[in-house]
Amino acid sequence: MNKIFVVFSLALLFAVSAFAQTNPPVETAMSRFLRYIKIDTQAVEEAGKVPSSDKQWNLARLLEKELKDLGVQNVRISEHAIVYGTVPGNLPDNSKVPTIGFIAHMDTSPAVSGANVNAIIHKNYQGGDIVLPNDKTQIITVEKNPALKELIGDDIITADGTTLLGSDDKSGIAETMTMIDILGKLSLIHI
Repeated sequence: MNKIFVVFSLALLFAVSAFAQTNPPVETAMSRFLRYIKIDTQAVEEAGKVPSSDKQWNLARLLEKELKDLGVQNVRISEHAIVYGTVPGNLPDNSKVPTIGFIAHMDTSPAVSGANVNAIIHKNYQGGDIVLPNDKTQIITVEKNPALKELIGDDIITADGTTLLGSDDKSGIAETMTMIDILGKLSLIHI
């Protein structure tokens, strides 16, 4: 079963990648991400409720609207601010294939503010430590983050040093929404 799932997942990734080249999503994952991080979804420890802060509903409602705008079916928000929707398959009998779910969370750490996030895009990163401009004591070092060595030439997004960026897991939400956009276009093509 695991081999079948891996092969299916790789085939899906290949098909989506090939399709996305000719039918790009309405919006890039980066532009979605930069919008989502502006929404404060900071969790509240020991709130005793889910979501732990009412401001998390703001992102849930935005995602609900965006999913509807993308043509996703059965879009709804649960009493716990969990956003659901369905992208229909494109096979003659979708009941014979597994359903795939994409999951990401929208709350951010209660330890650092998620309000008034100012993203900094470090274009064409050329190596070395990254000093966050609005709090120069905040440094992303290569020593503590050796994966930076693999990102030479890439764009890296950080906060300015005064807030949490919220990339865990708003980046996952942005990627999921972009995938949904692409899959929605794929579902219009019947195999």
